[in-house]
Amino acid sequence: MTETKHRIPVADGERVAAVHHEATGDEWLVFCHGFLSDKTGSYEHRCRRAVERGYDAVRFDFRGCGDSDGRFVEGTLSAKLTDLRAVLEYFDPQSVALFGSSFGGKVAFHAAATDDRVERVVTRAPVTYNRAFEAYRSIVEREGACQFDTGVRIDDRFFDDFDAYDFDAVASSLSVPAAIFHGADDESVPLADSFEAAAALETDVLLERFAGEGHRFSSAAEERLLERTFHWLGRPQS
Repeated sequence: MTETKHRIPVADGERVAAVHHEATGDEWLVFCHGFLSDKTGSYEHRCRRAVERGYDAVRFDFRGCGDSDGRFVEGTLSAKLTDLRAVLEYFDPQSVALFGSSFGGKVAFHAAATDDRVERVVTRAPVTYNRAFEAYRSIVEREGACQFDTGVRIDDRFFDDFDAYDFDAVASSLSVPAAIFHGADDESVPLADSFEAAAALETDVLLERFAGEGHRFSSAAEERLLERTFHWLGRPQS
């Protein structure tokens, strides 16, 4: 299994770090990590499983995360969409499926609504409606910034940009099939938001509720998630 590292130019001399897990075929699956996450850990496993099913798989760090350039505080949703677009243009797949986890799900949804190369979108515990970030907004309004345990922070620049992205626009314009997997006991992103999003989308939607799972899935649930994902994408275990 060949894995190659890439430094992909984005803007202003900055680059994002990506890893391409190569397969023989012409199907691509690109993974978008969560808000305080990066391309390591579960994404390595997901990519290797994708290759076993015949997908060229790519995992990458948004700017300000992991091995990519930039500062986290400047990592608006617009910036993350720019990073994903740069990754797609760099590898230039004819068509691609996106997998987005948590905030990466929001990135994947908004990208899929506007990029003709995206043929399917898979999300796990996705941020859809902006209200999921209201607690962070309140801290920014009160203190000027919201700093996380990891030491990174966001400020009003994040929300000035964030407010330009309404999920209703995705719901009315997304034309490719979508899958949403969500833990019933998610303490970070309400399960109800995924039910509301599924009802609002005007395309085909698969919604699965994982009983007993929180925002982070257990190892067993992760394996079920991958099996369901590949089956839905049309690549069940041979």
